[in-house]
Amino acid sequence: SDKDGQEASAEQVNNLIKAEVNKEGKTLFTPAQIAQKYLSSVVAITAKSKQEVYSMFGQTREYESEGAGSGIIVAKNDKELIIATNNHVVENASELTVCFNDSEEQIYTGYIKGTDPSNDLAVVGVKLSDIPQKVLDTLTVAVLGNSDDCVMGEPVVAIGNALGYGQSLTSGYISALNRVVTVDNVTYTLIQTDAAINPGNSGGALFNMYGEVIGINSVKFASDKVEGMGFAIPISKALPILNNLALRDPRELVEADDRGYLGIYGEDVGTSMSSGYNMPVGLYITKVIEDSAAQKAGVKTGDILTAFDGMAVSGMSQLQNYMQYYAEGEKVELTVKRLREGNYEEIKLASVRKKLHRRRLLSSPSVR
Repeated sequence: SDKDGQEASAEQVNNLIKAEVNKEGKTLFTPAQIAQKYLSSVVAITAKSKQEVYSMFGQTREYESEGAGSGIIVAKNDKELIIATNNHVVENASELTVCFNDSEEQIYTGYIKGTDPSNDLAVVGVKLSDIPQKVLDTLTVAVLGNSDDCVMGEPVVAIGNALGYGQSLTSGYISALNRVVTVDNVTYTLIQTDAAINPGNSGGALFNMYGEVIGINSVKFASDKVEGMGFAIPISKALPILNNLALRDPRELVEADDRGYLGIYGEDVGTSMSSGYNMPVGLYITKVIEDSAAQKAGVKTGDILTAFDGMAVSGMSQLQNYMQYYAEGEKVELTVKRLREGNYEEIKLASVRKKLHRRRLLSSPSVR
């Protein structure tokens, strides 16, 4: 059948997500047919997060919030389903649930396998052992297309958990390709569409009319001042990042008292500063604490931290988000770029994170 042929074209090997779509003999679908065939490849994700707020008297108060987003089933292996989504959907989440088939009776616990905030991408896993076989039989692994083949004016369909109400579909056209958008000092190259993409659609699928996913929708780049301008991360750009994240072991948030710290002060180097001063994007180290994990690893003032445990770093807030998942004593690889003879040289360092004392954190909130 057409469906079987297209599913086979999205090859999954050892968790790797590989798009090898045969251009011959593909069938054009209507939006209704895409919904019928591929709605089950898009999931709703609910993320609960806890945040501690400190008062001027040193007291703490904990708040819990909940957000809704979407995800795309991009692979399946012997143990888990692999779901692609946006980083901002799962950022700081202490608890994740994944809803299949838009059914309140098909909600299961998910976990973060890896994130890449600099590209607003994340991978979530769900254990197959948690999902009844009758539910698994209804799920579809998405067919991944080639966004490099897209053209302006091509019709598209967006599916996602808009406003947290449940799965819905909108349609439109590709308005522009290679649209450069800068958010929080990070620059992205995106697909622009006039298909309505609203809060909750983030992480959902942008389909072409062959039923192939060509983009991962993101509301992060939207504005309430405009209408008919939605954006999606091109799937061809996302694939290698998703592959890398899918292979990572899942991590859980570490209790605050058990987290380590690196012992650095720093300033963000965003894309505008990077281009203006010819510096790498990352975290510019302004001070290294004596006898800290960072100092023992060889980090020096003036270094630019560009990666933490293989994940890109574009600033202090990203680094803080990563470090919530790492405990005291864990050995982590740091990637820094160091200025030598007018050029930045990449250096990889190993750091064993030390205990973060809460009293020290309160007295020196910029030390991480």
